[in-house]
Amino acid sequence: MPEKFYITTPIYYVNARPHIGHAYTTIAADTLARRKRIDGADTYFLTGTDEHGQKIGRSAAAAGIEPQQFADDVSASFRSLWHRMGITYDQYIRTTDAKHKRGVQKLFTALYQRGHIYLDSYTGQYSVGEEMFVEGPPGTIGPDGKPTETITEENFYFRLSSFQKPLIDLIESNQLTITPEARKNEVLSFLRGNVNDGSETLLSDTGVAYVPGAVKDLSVSRTSFDWGIPVPDIAASETSQKHVIYVWLDALANYMTAVGYGDDTEDGAEMFARFWPADLHFVGKEIVRFHCVYWPAFLLAAGLPLPKKIVAHGWLLFEESKMSKSRGNIVRTETILDAFGSLKPDTEKYEQDLFGADVLRYFLLREIPFGQDGSFSFDALVARYNSDLANGYGNLVSRTLNMIAQNFESVIPESGLTTELTAATAEAIDSVRGALERQEFTAAVSATSALVAATDQYLTANAPWKLAKDPAQRERLAEVLRTAAKSIRIITALLHPVLPYATARVWEQLGLGSIERAAELGELRDLSRGGFAANTRLGTIAPIFPRAEKELITRMNDAEQKPAAIDPNAPQNLAEGEQPLTPIADGTPTASPRAEAAPATEIAAVDPKVATKPDTPEITIDDFIKVDLRVAKVLVAERIPKADKLLRLEVDLGYEKRQILAGIAQFYEPEKLVGRKVVIVANLAPRKLRGYESQGMVVAASVGDGTPALASFLEDIEIGARLR
Repeated sequence: MPEKFYITTPIYYVNARPHIGHAYTTIAADTLARRKRIDGADTYFLTGTDEHGQKIGRSAAAAGIEPQQFADDVSASFRSLWHRMGITYDQYIRTTDAKHKRGVQKLFTALYQRGHIYLDSYTGQYSVGEEMFVEGPPGTIGPDGKPTETITEENFYFRLSSFQKPLIDLIESNQLTITPEARKNEVLSFLRGNVNDGSETLLSDTGVAYVPGAVKDLSVSRTSFDWGIPVPDIAASETSQKHVIYVWLDALANYMTAVGYGDDTEDGAEMFARFWPADLHFVGKEIVRFHCVYWPAFLLAAGLPLPKKIVAHGWLLFEESKMSKSRGNIVRTETILDAFGSLKPDTEKYEQDLFGADVLRYFLLREIPFGQDGSFSFDALVARYNSDLANGYGNLVSRTLNMIAQNFESVIPESGLTTELTAATAEAIDSVRGALERQEFTAAVSATSALVAATDQYLTANAPWKLAKDPAQRERLAEVLRTAAKSIRIITALLHPVLPYATARVWEQLGLGSIERAAELGELRDLSRGGFAANTRLGTIAPIFPRAEKELITRMNDAEQKPAAIDPNAPQNLAEGEQPLTPIADGTPTASPRAEAAPATEIAAVDPKVATKPDTPEITIDDFIKVDLRVAKVLVAERIPKADKLLRLEVDLGYEKRQILAGIAQFYEPEKLVGRKVVIVANLAPRKLRGYESQGMVVAASVGDGTPALASFLEDIEIGARLR
């Protein structure tokens, strides 16, 4: 059986829309997962969303919707973005998943039965933003920069204090590996008590000073709100109050529940035995304590193996401060996908997104040493793209392959290889592999850049454009171009986990077919072997990285100034009481997995007997605002073959275009609908009709014999406007 490799991102909290800080961690994990698959490891890559806690409950209330619906909508926006970026996760977990809930309750029960959880009362300062109690008087400023709230409630507590010394020993001995060193020292400082008043005790086995009792027991339940996983009956019988499990105990358990913990089936047990413990947790530095103190303590208490390594990355800084919703300096990943995708106008939208994702992947991994804070700007992004990709790698590929096409009829010349790049290629292969094993992404990408530069220098020194003018030098020309092509093949293979889309195009241009297939066959694993078969013919040569002009920077800056127009689904961009729209990926709506969502119908009808009071149940204003009615303009209307009643409409909502099927074909001529403004139900879950997906519902009144009359306006109404 091949080596297993289990890697996780943190699960992202659904209190706000995703930004490039979330993308940074996910890109790093995806890059490493791709590399491990190339190496033949049985790789499992997990990401997902954290959806419980007081903050989510309050955010949902502010938006005028239920917490589950709020979580559904924001979680879908994360999943949609990862799809646009081509992220290759094996599982997307949500803490509202039923199997996760079962696993969390199993862990809580195990801790309780082993004597590590007890019931007590507590009054303290609670940071809602960080979902944690903090030391200090009322009004203390919490880790989120906001005043804490004084909370008095009965809670279950975890005996964290019992694991102070065991955790110090495990971290000091690197049995629990934490990197970078600064984060390891931060965790040890917390565990030791970080004081030097003469009261500390010296541990003879490690020589580490620590203050006994400096680590306090941890509250692991709440009773002041109910948006969470209920404490299991075995513990709840101790109290008459309703408890939900602490959001961090809930969230951290996802790393195990995703691979079978809590699943009592044979398959679940086999999966857990195969993949646990995790080989690598990627986390942000702000959640190091939760992952490096609380999480291993829970596992020790439950008698379960610890993760092998926890790597904490730094923050992305924009305008010299951490990106955050409250500061208003969040950069949307979608802005970058759209802007760089515009450099590929002749490709499909999804391919444009993948190209934009490649550019962002390269910049983040090349520019920011993993584990350190790093600055982000659109200027730096465009500059790095032009220097390394357009003028570097892309230019090297273009000029080499064009010379082969011009001089050898697009066939890789069959000749010997010069040895001038042997040392450079061997060094790059070793450097990239070693750097990725250490999660040093900047070093890995820099090593490939060095090989690009060495190959450029090789071509400059040998001047194949001059050799091509001398028939006597044809064999030498063949050697030079084949050597350069071999170097490009190695560069492309090394860069594939970083630039999956672009390298696939280069691989095709080299005449090597599918790079994904080559990876499956192990051809990217040992690059000292393999190469070009006899008579390898180049694919279609086309520019891979068109140059980006400064206008692109302006476009991205302008896009970020209008987040509401770009992302109407963002909870912070909705008016009070307004419901988020169904998130869109690739122009196709992604239905939220809400069991209560009503099925779509071809047309919404109104009782034709307008003079008669309808016998319908009353609803509240809260019920009404759940229905999102929008003005849309019909762009396309056409009949569906073999469907007498249905028309296929393409409508423009201003912020997006949709396809809707309407049962009005017997009453409206398609060509007369084009340009007309209609009303649609915009937040209805999509459904398939006659092989087409309908992404909403057209609203009409039903009059006389049931003939529909489309809703319309006397005034000139802006498309996208909401009916209230």
